[in-house]
Amino acid sequence: MAADVRVILAGLWAAVMLTYLLGDVLRLMAGDATPGLLGGREATQAMWLLIAAIMLVPIVMLVASLTLPYPLVGWINIGVAALVVVFNLVALPYPGLYDNVLIVVSFVFNGLTAWYAWTWLSAAA
Repeated sequence: MAADVRVILAGLWAAVMLTYLLGDVLRLMAGDATPGLLGGREATQAMWLLIAAIMLVPIVMLVASLTLPYPLVGWINIGVAALVVVFNLVALPYPGLYDNVLIVVSFVFNGLTAWYAWTWLSAAA
């Protein structure tokens, strides 16, 4: 059972990452973002580094879900999923309906991540 939950958690983090990337692509295609600009001003290297770090969270969590020891992996999944939701709530609403829908979809994926991790931890108790 433990390996199954690890794969599910990793898959959910992959889904979150792809949802974010889909939003970025649609934002560019819809003309809601200008390459090189963030909030209407030229982005600095520090800003790009911060964005890269934020976008690495689902990738790191995918790997962590497959490699970290139990029960640590469950607690980290719950905590990071909650933090990601809070982080994204701060930016709502986005100008595009598609962006708001995709963020809600990512909330569902994060909710499922926390639920699977919690269920896994509870089953062993």
